[in-house]
Amino acid sequence: MPDLGSLHILINHFPVILTVVGAAAAVLALFVRKRGLWLYATATLFLAGLSVIPTFLTGDPAAEQMRDTWYVTRQAIRAHDESAGWTLWGLIIMGLIAAYAWWRAYRRETVVVAGAVHTDAGDVPAEAKVRAVVGLPVWLRVLVVFSALFGCALVYRTASLGGDILHHSTVLEQTPRPASVPAPAPDPRHR
Repeated sequence: MPDLGSLHILINHFPVILTVVGAAAAVLALFVRKRGLWLYATATLFLAGLSVIPTFLTGDPAAEQMRDTWYVTRQAIRAHDESAGWTLWGLIIMGLIAAYAWWRAYRRETVVVAGAVHTDAGDVPAEAKVRAVVGLPVWLRVLVVFSALFGCALVYRTASLGGDILHHSTVLEQTPRPASVPAPAPDPRHR
């Protein structure tokens, strides 16, 4: 069983991928106007909002493991941690909006349809109550797409700062390679 710091590395991509895929599906659903696509987009964005919670909670144990590592700067960890706090709340709000929209897109409403039923007395149109799928209101569709795109911006920034902790370590870039680490083999294609 991995420790919490290692678990962070395993699960930190879920909020990113789910937010990006959900946002793309929501934007596409604006133009295609298919109920199934709205259901997929809102469910995916809701799952992104859920997955950010364990990712955030395992972030501090991961940071503790990296604090005494010689090639990691505290500034890189602090920047990622501050961004993660904003991303946590942004994706939770996005997930709640998506959950409400998902419920609205899934349920059937009772609607009154005028002229749907004819009475026996002279074929005068009357009203009928029908259980039908009613599309999402425009304001809710716009809110889902806006929150998803904002969520994409949040996860992009947080993921970039997380990658900077190790992949773009200023200490590693400025420190010469230790003698115990062999030099990389030359690429045979560049001879």
